[in-house]
Amino acid sequence: MLTFAAAVFFLIITPGPGVLSTAGVGAAFGARAGSRYVLGLFIGTNLVSLAVVSGVTAAILADDRLRTLLFFASVAYLAYLALRIALAGSKVAFIERAKPPGVGGGILLQAINPKAYAVNTALFSGFGFWPQSFAVEIALKFLIVNAIWIPIHFAWLWLGITLQRMNLPHHIQRTINIAMAASMMAVVLLAALSQA
Repeated sequence: MLTFAAAVFFLIITPGPGVLSTAGVGAAFGARAGSRYVLGLFIGTNLVSLAVVSGVTAAILADDRLRTLLFFASVAYLAYLALRIALAGSKVAFIERAKPPGVGGGILLQAINPKAYAVNTALFSGFGFWPQSFAVEIALKFLIVNAIWIPIHFAWLWLGITLQRMNLPHHIQRTINIAMAASMMAVVLLAALSQA
């Protein structure tokens, strides 16, 4: 169980679309809007987990045409987000929008986030620790994943809010944006390589 918890921690804390966008929403819109967005991500990631555990994801992805279409749509959207972050200029906001993405935006992001599917597939199909009952193991995994997921995402939200309040020099803010965009593109490239 400790190995599973460690895997959850390291797979979730690494920069991906969910945590990077959480920091961005926090930097751009503050704690209240960021918390609503995190709620959407939370709902979305649990829906992805349920889709993985129930086999719905496997059934959908069994169709090569649909898998390819969904893959390219996900990559295009994440590349678009990375480009917006990189071109945000000298203001750490990661996401330039007129209004915050809200709960629906968080759910949508997780629905097309290849990292969410990869992480959940790895966590729920591996790291067995309760051979007596598959149902108990899955329930415990949901509890462990969420117990780690929630504080990590609020830590990224706090990071975004803190970076905005620091009023860093413009060149530092630009460097942060480029580093965040590069991290998101790394996720996109890893997803692309896994499809090859």
